[in-house]
Parts: sequence; structure tokens; C-alpha cells
Amino acid sequence: MNKRHALLATAIATVCVTGMGVAHAADAAKEKCFGIAKSGQNDCASVMGTHSCAGQAKKDMDPTEWKYVAQGTCAKAGGTTAMPKGAK
Repeated sequence: MNKRHALLATAIATVCVTGMGVAHAADAAKEKCFGIAKSGQNDCASVMGTHSCAGQAKKDMDPTEWKYVAQGTCAKAGGTTAMPKGAK
């Protein structure tokens, strides 16, 4: 990775983390739901550290990817609020 790629990756990660904090603070009635995100539709970083931003999920319903959902609706959508084993 050259210097330009590293700077771009840092900028993208910063935007993702900043956006995540604002979105979560704006709606505390939501929870992370693991295993329901479609490919490319996750809400932020993989809990396994495989990528660091939203929209980078590689497969549908990956148990390490998550989306915010209204509290109490995760199980109905087929997901879980429990973090997968080995999560960072």
C-alpha cells in the first residue's frame, strides 16, 4: 500500500467511525443485530476485524456483520444481538 492509499483508507475509516457515533447517539432505541446484513449492506466494521467500514460485507447473512435495528426486532429478522465468538 502506498502513502496515497494509506491516507485514503485512514480518511474513509474516520468517516465511518464518526458516522457510526452520530447515528448511534441520534437513535438509542436501536441495537446491533448480527447475521442479517446482506452483502454490501452492513452498517459498519466487521467485529472480526476483516474490514473497517460500512458496505463492505462480502456475503449475505454473515454472522460477523451487523446492522442497526429497532430494539426487540433482531430475533424476528433472524439475527442475534450476541457478538460472535472471537470478536474483537
